[in-house]
Amino acid sequence: MVHSIPPQGDVDGSIPLVIVQGFLGTSGAWIWGNFESYLNRGLDKRNWRRTIFVSIGPVSSLHDRACELYYALVGGTVDYGKEHSAMHRHARYGRKILQGDYPEWSPARPLHFLGHSMGGQTIIKLQWLLKQGHFGPRAHPRMVLSVSAISAPFRGTQSVYVLGMCVDAAPAVRPFSVGFTIGKSMHLLSFLSPLLPQAFDLHGDSRSLTYRDISFSSLLKQLWNKSDWAEGRDNAAFDVTFLAVDERESQGEGDLEPKTYYQSYSVCMTQRYSENSRTHTPSMRHITSPILCSLARMTGAFDFSTLQPPPSFLRQQNTESGARVIDSESILGEEYWANDGVVPSFSQWHPLPCCRTRCQHFTRASQATVAKSNDVHHLSPQPGIWYVNQEEDAHHHMSIVPWWTGSDRQQRFWVELGRWLDAIEENRQDCEG
Repeated sequence: MVHSIPPQGDVDGSIPLVIVQGFLGTSGAWIWGNFESYLNRGLDKRNWRRTIFVSIGPVSSLHDRACELYYALVGGTVDYGKEHSAMHRHARYGRKILQGDYPEWSPARPLHFLGHSMGGQTIIKLQWLLKQGHFGPRAHPRMVLSVSAISAPFRGTQSVYVLGMCVDAAPAVRPFSVGFTIGKSMHLLSFLSPLLPQAFDLHGDSRSLTYRDISFSSLLKQLWNKSDWAEGRDNAAFDVTFLAVDERESQGEGDLEPKTYYQSYSVCMTQRYSENSRTHTPSMRHITSPILCSLARMTGAFDFSTLQPPPSFLRQQNTESGARVIDSESILGEEYWANDGVVPSFSQWHPLPCCRTRCQHFTRASQATVAKSNDVHHLSPQPGIWYVNQEEDAHHHMSIVPWWTGSDRQQRFWVELGRWLDAIEENRQDCEG
């Protein structure tokens, strides 16, 4: 199911914005609130930019989510690919989308994309699949005109290990951990999904997990024994491990497209544990969010040396002996422990390590107002560069989106985004002209 608000203004006017939700994101538009009035500030409602919410698998792998995202827009039967489906032992084809929400999508009619959390990773995976020709010769990475991401775990997150992923045997999950419980719950929801509301749609069509497809005894086997889905390599949890990220980045996934505009928002709810420590602890202002505080504390104190194999950022190249593991405390900056309750700061910036020619970082003053938010990169963005907006004020994983509270920061974000998208379209018209 695809939600669009409002339907006007995308025929000859502004380019539509596709919103991709993150892990467990199934709400659609209703919790995102009254953001459209700020996104389209100063415009008559008849000329508002069209906003498209797509429904994709909330716990599925990045590959599966990207495929579902593509077909939700253009229509047709979801094709996960012959090689991928054989490797992960599920059906090649998923549900049939009778009418895509933007069937005219093409390099000549591109789209803007906004992703929260794992939604940001999903957009990058979509552009990678477009580049690889997964959707056929007519599809092209230029169909993604811009990518905006908020709190996206581009380079993985240690919180997945905190919640239950084995540090030395991913994708195995520790018994009776939080991750273990989530995985078993997803199996149960999938089994009952034909009876449940749309909000519980896990898009498990290709896996045949409902009571119409398998017996109750088969369900009990998955719940009691190892889950083929939840403890495999084709799900959301594994895709945010550092192991999975290194595998994708080694193939060039995340490389910038020269005609696409990129920006990210990095937020943080923690502070240094002590003056001489790089580890972090949540600030007292977030004490009213006990779950996020607990996760932020464990994420901020994570011991990276326990990871096997060690992630790429812990391997230092030595020409004589090859790669060697380095001490995380001695070499890593505090951005590896600073976090928003779910994702460390360094991972929210962009895919791949920082490079002077590939990214520009900006510190966002907490006292900035909507009226004063006129950063140069928002007024004159350039394609093929990651613009990283690092928030100074203490925000958590859901402070900006998706939960709408009408805060000054939320209002400012949507006004900035509207200006950013307008500037991109002006640049595009100048280039075409």
